Parts: sequence; structure tokens; C-alpha cells
Amino acid sequence: MKTKKIFSSIGVVTAAALALVACGKSGNNDNATNTVKKFAKETPVKTAKQGGTVKVALETDTPFTGIFSPELSTMSTDASVAGPGDEELFDTDNQYKINDKGPATLKLDRNAKTATITVKKGVKWSDGEQVNAKDIEYSYEILANKKTASQRYNSQFEDILGMKEYHDGKAKTISGIEMPQGEKGRTVVIHFKELKPGMYYSGNGYFWESAAPYHYLKNVPFNKLQSSNQIRQKPLYFGPFKVQKIVRGQSVTWVPNKYYWRGRPKLNKIVIQVVSPNSASQSIKSHKFDIAAVRNSQWDQVKNTKNVNFVAQIPLSYNYLGFKVGKWDAKQNKNVMDPKSKMANKSLRQAIGYAMNVSAVDKRYTQGLSFQVPTLIPAQFGDYFNKDVKGYNYDLKKANSLLDKAGYKKKGKWRVQPNGKPLTIHFLAMSGSSIQDPIIQNYLQQWHKIGLNVKLTGGRLTEANSFYDKVQHDDPSVDMFDAGWTLASEPSPKNMYDESTPSNYERFVTPENTKLLNEIDSQKAFNHKYRVQKFHEWQQYMFDQAYVIPTDNAYSISAVNNKLTGYSTKPSQNNNGHQLWYQVGYVK
Repeated sequence: MKTKKIFSSIGVVTAAALALVACGKSGNNDNATNTVKKFAKETPVKTAKQGGTVKVALETDTPFTGIFSPELSTMSTDASVAGPGDEELFDTDNQYKINDKGPATLKLDRNAKTATITVKKGVKWSDGEQVNAKDIEYSYEILANKKTASQRYNSQFEDILGMKEYHDGKAKTISGIEMPQGEKGRTVVIHFKELKPGMYYSGNGYFWESAAPYHYLKNVPFNKLQSSNQIRQKPLYFGPFKVQKIVRGQSVTWVPNKYYWRGRPKLNKIVIQVVSPNSASQSIKSHKFDIAAVRNSQWDQVKNTKNVNFVAQIPLSYNYLGFKVGKWDAKQNKNVMDPKSKMANKSLRQAIGYAMNVSAVDKRYTQGLSFQVPTLIPAQFGDYFNKDVKGYNYDLKKANSLLDKAGYKKKGKWRVQPNGKPLTIHFLAMSGSSIQDPIIQNYLQQWHKIGLNVKLTGGRLTEANSFYDKVQHDDPSVDMFDAGWTLASEPSPKNMYDESTPSNYERFVTPENTKLLNEIDSQKAFNHKYRVQKFHEWQQYMFDQAYVIPTDNAYSISAVNNKLTGYSTKPSQNNNGHQLWYQVGYVK
């Protein structure tokens, strides 16, 4: 998180990130669903011995970018390969509420409008240096200095006093970040304009949950940071493992950080290696890896594999269809909507949503292990989820009616714009597993059925890195795109869909959206009932406007060597989305 969201496929990265993904699609199959519900959330708890190597599969058809900095990375694959080292400042309970068990403690004072973060003594970088106050402050400087081109900066950070002035280049320091014991001390006091109701939970987006090694990076200019050897080849972390070797884009080998504050990890080595999604099932059946994600489309091929424990969860994530209706204005640092954009007509967007047969696709291609979701707030968030929003369920009659009433008349095979001009919609979709192409071709066919001339941008599925580049930089060849979010554990959607956040990739800005987002995080929202009401109103509004149409989510299943213990998906046994690798080991 970190603050929030990550472009994913969908891989769980946590809180303060933004990231995109290729979507696998969804449906409901009661037998498959019931099978998953029987799965454990963790491996059996047994006594672990010291030593051993664990091989982890990173399933992607694209090399990972290898930006080993939570402040600069936006990809779920980068977060995954960094996991053994990238511990964050706070641990949580199973409801994601921050507790005192992690590397640092948090104290909030509503009257003083401060958050006090204190790093525990003995929490050290893998070179032996104590994590200190300057390391925390420096992470904010990386986020906010425009020279780093960080995609993680968002408007929520501007509730910190002096943050906007620093971001705009009008101040050399962030005035609201105080180090009462100096840079080498372990305490930072962050001064806010006001505290927010989500701040008690990880992934809230208003403060950063990582630190950056100032002593190691301070001589690297901000504009060179992302490409530096210190970030790309020899990163420092204070987690249980340190980098031993990086094969660019392909693998990372981790060995124990001898300074790790919780004690020596059980394992001697972790090797995370890229494997093609199409060969994932064979890798599991042949036991090539000790830990590998199950591709839901390949579940039938692996479900009877012996000597593995299947661990499952429903991740905080969703796939979606996004419509480009504006551009990012770098000079003003905000999204600017174009009322004359091709996708500006609400009825057009709604019709496209109703024409998608999401549930049928999921049932066919994922044995029901993916499933349609109706809103942009997942059901895992309890009463914040608006169960009255039914979503864009398949309805071709309704789709055609919407287009007819909005003036999109048919002229031959295809519909034309209300002004009579031809209409061609360019759809950007990411390459992925073997089922990705037939799924996308299915949706093209569905849109063609209602007379919309939708074509793939570039004529084919787009490689992941190129996909992200086009979406983030508002490529004119993209009218709509298929992507996904890995979410923060605090549900506020502000840093994904606000006017001043770069990760509002649709670039939609309306007074009503801004009003509802602000109300969700307002002082009134410390009243839970009020906050629930505003979450419900926002979901209904987003459903109606259809700038972003949620499609589906999927059960996340991992095949884990049954000789391993200590592997868990429970939030209390993770660190802001990262597996607590120090407790994973081989059974005695």
C-alpha cells in the first residue's frame, strides 16, 4: 500500500501501490467453489528444522522489471520477487488493524493531528545499519520529489503538512515530518491537517508504511534512482532475507539477513524464478517448485497432485474494464476530463458492460474459481460492500436499448456516433496465459453482437510492459482497457479514483465523485454508520456512471510442498501482504 493498489495479474502486493494487470475472467461453479472453501489458509503447523532451499515460481509471460523499491515500483511481479526482503513497518491483526508486533509502532493523536512512528531497536538493514528516522522521512522524499517520477505519490499524502509544497518544488524539506531525536533517532512525528478514520488500518494511503535506506541511497540523484545499481542490482532491505543474486527479469536468490530483528530465518535460501503461465501446471505436477500459484484455468490438471498442500484465499483484488475519458495534466498534477472524448457517453459505457458475459466465461475457463463481482468494493470489506448493487450482468437486450436511445444508430453492420460519424473503439488487452486470447476474442464478439466496432489496439494482445506504458501515459490508441487492481487492506478508494492521483487511469473527474471520496475519509466518517453510508453511495454512483466496470475476482490457490510449514495467507501472519518468510521452514 504502502498505500494502495497495484497493477496486477492479479498478484497480491498490498497497500500503497498502484498496479495493473491482465484479467483472467470469471464465473460461478458451486462444486469448485465448495472445494476451495475446504482449503486451509495456511500449511499445517509443525516444528521446523534449520536449513534448506525453497524454490518459488513467479508465473508471468513477461520478465519482471526489477525495480526493488516500494516507493518506485508499480508492478505486482516486482513486489512478489522482493517479498523475502521487503518487510514493511507494521504488522496487523486479521482485520488489518495495525498492531505493535511489527518493526515499528504507531500512535495516533486526533487532538494533536499527529502520527508517531517509532522503529524498534535492532531493526537493521542487511548491511547492519539501524533503521532510523531519516530512513522514514527519505521514503516520503522519494515519493514526492518529481524527479523520481514515482507513480505512488497521490493526493492523500498532501494531508501531511508541507508535503504539497515539497512536491511542487517550493520547499526543500517536508515541514510536517518531525524527527524529535534527530535523523539518527528512531522516532518520526508526522503532522497532518487532520487525521482520517482509516489511519488505524494498514493500507490507508495517508502515510507510507515503508522506509528507504538513506545512508545507502543519499548520493544517488533523484532522477537516477530508479535506474541505479542500488535499486536494480543490490537493494537493501531490513526483512529476513537479503539479495544474493539477481538474474535480470528472470530470478532472484535470497539468503538470510544476519541482522534480522526477529531472529534467524529457518531457510538457508529462497530462489524465486519466472515460469511461463502455460507451463505452471506441469511445474506443479513435476514438483519443480516448492511453492507455485495454481492457474485457475489449470485446476483440473493439478488438483490430484500428491505431496502438496493447497492453500487458498480470496485476495483483496478485482479485474475491471476502464474507459479513457481524459488525460493526466503533469503541469497541474491532476486528471483533466474531456467531455468530448469518444467514451464520454454514459449509455455507451453501460451498454459495453451489459454485453459482457462474464459469468459464463468464468465458468467455462476457470471451473468457477473466478467469479463476477458487482462493485468496486469487494465483499471481504464487510458492511462497506453495497450488496444492493447488482453489477453489469449479461443483458444484450438492455445493451441494445441503451445504444438505441442514446442515438448510436446502425449504419450497415456497425453503429455510428450520435453525430453520424463512424465509431471505432480501440480496446487494449494484455497478453497472458493460454486462455487470455480466447477470452478477449469472446468479448470482442459480444460487443460486435450489439453493433459496436471494437478492435484490439495494435491488432493483438499487448505485452505487459507496453500495456502499462500505454495506460499510464494515455496513449491515443486506447479507448478502453482490461486491467486489475490489487487492493490495500483499508478500503478507501480515494488514491485510485481521485482527481489528483495519477492512478486514476480513466481520467474521470466529476464533482460528485470528488464529494463522495472526500466524505468517505472525512471527520464525520469516524462515525462508522456514516462511513458505511458514503461507501454505499459511492458504489452506486460508480455503477451508474460506469467509468470503471468491475468484472471479476478469483480464488488464489497455491500449491505448497507438504514438507514445508509456516506458510500462511492470514493477515496476522503476513506483513502488509508479504509472507513472513522467516517462519517458513522444512518440517523436522
